[in-house]
Amino acid sequence: MEDHVPPKPANSIRIVLELNKAEKRLDNVLLRAIKAQKENLSLREITRTAFKELFNEGKIRIKGQNARPSSAVAKGITYVDIIGFKK
Repeated sequence: MEDHVPPKPANSIRIVLELNKAEKRLDNVLLRAIKAQKENLSLREITRTAFKELFNEGKIRIKGQNARPSSAVAKGITYVDIIGFKK
């Protein structure tokens, strides 16, 4: 079985979540992944308030759909795109 990698939207930052087990909330997993990544240091320093705003503004997407902080995340690989992040 081959992985389908969705196209990365223009003006976005992609975070790849690789989970060994399903998680109940996207926001907790995603914030940990953002803090651990090394590609975008400005994003790495994001505050919890600014992180919540990204969800409220519809800038966090999975498969082109707006993601909710309370969304469950399946085991395996999930591609999360953060659209238009500016510090």
